[in-house]
Amino acid sequence: MKFVAFERAKQGTGASRRLRNTGRTPGIVYGGHGQPQLIELDHNALWHALKKEVFHSSILDMELNGQSSQVLLRDVQYHPFKQLVLHIDFQRVDANTKMHKKVPIHYSGEENSPAVKTDACLVNHVITELDISCLPADLPEFIAVYLSGLKKGSSLHLNDITLPKGVTAVTHGKANPVLVSVVTAAAEEAPAAPEAAAAAAPAAEPAKK
Repeated sequence: MKFVAFERAKQGTGASRRLRNTGRTPGIVYGGHGQPQLIELDHNALWHALKKEVFHSSILDMELNGQSSQVLLRDVQYHPFKQLVLHIDFQRVDANTKMHKKVPIHYSGEENSPAVKTDACLVNHVITELDISCLPADLPEFIAVYLSGLKKGSSLHLNDITLPKGVTAVTHGKANPVLVSVVTAAAEEAPAAPEAAAAAAPAAEPAKK
């Protein structure tokens, strides 16, 4: 995905506020072999781009001063209640350096699994995005996971899926985290039958005189 940025000359709270009043969003691009550079972007174009999942999870082509470079979105600051982007950060991409990035997991097929179709279980997506490490060329837009094989009482762990070529998961100390769990729907409680139990018990005979 491509976007256009412009060089920004002034910085500071006052300069950023005046910039936003003109329909622009202040930002910065850093990393790689270059120095950090102040940039600005058209707010409306940026706002619509941020609604797209691909803008958050893939390598972006940034055009700046007539030159194109590859960057990753690293941070976005929003206004607490206005539809306004206050600031945005991008990181330059080095083709030969592995990077860390969170990518979404797209689950599908659970409605056809025995757990749902036969046993009417509930499927809980425990993890919806995965922190991964890979070279920029191997960065997937998302990770597809098919759940048609889920069965009652089962769960899906990270080791149960196949990651794209060149991609490794960063689990932060959790060896094999659960991605999906299958929950049995709450069964209807069996009707209590205290009266039936009492009727079944033989009535105590009165003591003989």
